[in-house]
Amino acid sequence: MTDVRFVDTTLRDGQQSLWAYGMRTGMMVPVAQQMDAAGFEAIELGGPVELPKCVRELRENPWERYRLIIPKFRKTPLRLIHGTRSGFAIYPHALHQLYDTCMARARVSEVRISDSWNDPADWAWRVQQAKNAGLRPIINLIYTVSPRHTDEYYANKIREAFALDVYRVIFKDPGGILTPERTKTAVPAILKAAGNRTVELHTHCTTGLGTLCCLEAIKTGMTNVNTAIPPLADGSSNPSIFNVAMNARALGYKTLIDEEPLRAVAKHFTACARQDGLPIGKTPEYDYAQYVHQIPGGMISNLRHQLSRVGIENKIDETLEEAALVRAEFGYPIMVTPLSQFVGSQAAINVIIGERYKEVTDQTIEYAMGIWGKEGAVYMDADVKDTILNRPRAKEIAERPHPTDSLHDLRRKYGGQGVSDEEVLLRFFTSKEDVEQMHAAGPPRSYSANGNPLLNLVAELSKQTDRSSIYIQRPNFSLRLEKRLG
Repeated sequence: MTDVRFVDTTLRDGQQSLWAYGMRTGMMVPVAQQMDAAGFEAIELGGPVELPKCVRELRENPWERYRLIIPKFRKTPLRLIHGTRSGFAIYPHALHQLYDTCMARARVSEVRISDSWNDPADWAWRVQQAKNAGLRPIINLIYTVSPRHTDEYYANKIREAFALDVYRVIFKDPGGILTPERTKTAVPAILKAAGNRTVELHTHCTTGLGTLCCLEAIKTGMTNVNTAIPPLADGSSNPSIFNVAMNARALGYKTLIDEEPLRAVAKHFTACARQDGLPIGKTPEYDYAQYVHQIPGGMISNLRHQLSRVGIENKIDETLEEAALVRAEFGYPIMVTPLSQFVGSQAAINVIIGERYKEVTDQTIEYAMGIWGKEGAVYMDADVKDTILNRPRAKEIAERPHPTDSLHDLRRKYGGQGVSDEEVLLRFFTSKEDVEQMHAAGPPRSYSANGNPLLNLVAELSKQTDRSSIYIQRPNFSLRLEKRLG
């Protein structure tokens, strides 16, 4: 039996999936050393998607977060994740370069690179940028279900990925639609194509099968799996480190992880969740429909919202069925951001209007043009493609220039005298005004490592500067804080 190694996703995918990047700096800092002591192969730390969330909603400086937390990870390599396209905009290559450089400067050592189409041409320039920045590139080979995405398809893609001289490849199932049955055929094909090079499994528990898929992958020869620490595991997040490790040992495998320090981490994050009203990951009920439409869970709630605004929330099932049709007509894109949103939004429009493709979004037009990936234009249904492109708006979009800003341009537009590259990135993703408000908000909120609400309250009250005394009284309890001179 081979040893099993683990990569932790709690601080990135775990909190993105369950807390919508709502984890605060003060939650991370107290438990960083315990996470470092556990023996993870690597720990995911973040990605550019979290920057606007930190600045606009949390009013926290993500770069200050890194300065506080990264020195506490003395043994474990840190990772970031970064797509060839970010969010719903196509950014200039220079922006990706600047972000990689800043993260490497912060002492992050690895980067996971995604392309929505698993396109080697798009992987290639990001891999080179990562190497130029001093980061070890890891390619995400994204899993989906369609007539085109066979085991042979993934075996070939693994060969193309490793041909780029990358550190590792991750077989990534972002929608949690991998099944134990498919794992038994796909993983051996992938591992055979990879030879002696390391492949990791990254899956989600969206359909309740994430842990089972990890165990089946281990049984077929996978030695590296991605997990999260409860309460930021399960649900739409990744499998629990405790559950996967326990079952792997029951199967006779040696797990190279020390779970003892992680129990305190789990207790701490559970206390943080209760204090701030954040969700706790739970295994969902099995839902076969997820394999048909493949719309991510978070997007389903958004579709319901769109339909409710026009008084037809009861048509959510019809919209999901339409999404499956749209996806097929779009050439079976992998249902990850932003492609899943393009499919879902167009399906909702078709249902709301009652006529298919009478109205389309600009993103749908760009998709048909191949702007969001060559495969989108190549594999799209010809009649649907003609319907989308045969309108004046398509001509307008075709004449629009694509972003080609250089590093010099970015620094000139968003920087100035005394403005760091890190702040240039914050201003790019938000605004100068947002960044100023972030700075004015002061230091991040503190959270106690033992999750004691009283201690957290005292810590916060002690920071007050506009009053000399604070008195709190409840039945059987009183607290007085006084500021004394001398």
